Amino acid sequence: MDAFLKGVKSVKPVQSGSGEKKKSGPVPWVEKYRPRTVDDVAAQEEVVAVMKNTLAGGDMPNVLFYGPPGTGKTSTILAFARDLFGDLFHRRVLELNASDERGIQVVREKIKNFAQLTAGGKRSDGKPCPPFKLIILDEADSMTNAAQAALRRTMEKESKATRFCLICNYVSRIIAPITSRCAKFRFKPLGMDLVLDRLNFIAKEESMDCSRETGKRLHHVSEGDLRQAITLFQSLSKLKSGKAIEPSDVDEVSGTVPTQIVADFIAVCKRNSFEKMELSVEDLLSKGFSGYQFLIQLHDWVVTMNEHEFSCGLKATVTEKIAVVDHRLMAGGDEYLQLLDLGCVMIKALSKRD
Repeated sequence: MDAFLKGVKSVKPVQSGSGEKKKSGPVPWVEKYRPRTVDDVAAQEEVVAVMKNTLAGGDMPNVLFYGPPGTGKTSTILAFARDLFGDLFHRRVLELNASDERGIQVVREKIKNFAQLTAGGKRSDGKPCPPFKLIILDEADSMTNAAQAALRRTMEKESKATRFCLICNYVSRIIAPITSRCAKFRFKPLGMDLVLDRLNFIAKEESMDCSRETGKRLHHVSEGDLRQAITLFQSLSKLKSGKAIEPSDVDEVSGTVPTQIVADFIAVCKRNSFEKMELSVEDLLSKGFSGYQFLIQLHDWVVTMNEHEFSCGLKATVTEKIAVVDHRLMAGGDEYLQLLDLGCVMIKALSKRD
């Protein structure tokens, strides 16, 4: 494993989000191993390069970070703010989660009042500190349109003493007047090598054993979401209690449906048997597996099947129905009935092929 750990950045574990060790007890590994400085951010090279140049210049524009969850958006801006403000971090930075505080009243009170404060004070280490404050709005795509419109005006009026960082998953949900005032940075899903390096670094710090196959399985299940991968890894450490973690353990903790169940479902649909398909659905749900997770894996299975087994037209029919069933489940539909509906469509489509 030592050879596999080469190139991992030696980020010292910390005990809290503020950079100060807490005496109260353990914290989630996601916070414990969160990057503390811009240099510690091991991914998103383009964004990190811009942040480093910004640090050197001592100024920054309003920025908008968007991309999938768990790719380092919040960690990057917090690490940047610590480098920029030093021990003035808590006086110069206001961090809000817009999914909880997303109304226009929050913009008019908390954000506007903080933006109007004077940026005073000097860093104790003697380094220069820029003459502005930073407001971080996490999950900004959850803000109402009225709140975003009010925020636009505040961004415009307080531009001399305040900078804004908006963080979201879907940039299309941010109104155009705000996006035009921000430098936009897209965060990509993290690659396998980076996730493996990070997991193995954590394994070494926690005196655990994490094989390459286990790391690959964690990356596959989390789909490039490092936060989810680390959280699953911590859960596995409690489950195994010092024993070696196997890829099958990852599937058990994450709730992944065994590939054999997905294969059996497709097989019974090919046999044109509603009774067997119904038993397959009952078996799936009786074992406690999620219908939504089953749809994700079934979709991947169907799309990757060769042309001989599933023609393009058949794939289109089945994947379209998977999308409809997925929408119904999100709206609160019954898993049993929806999966039966999907199975009936697959049986009908496969029987026509024959």
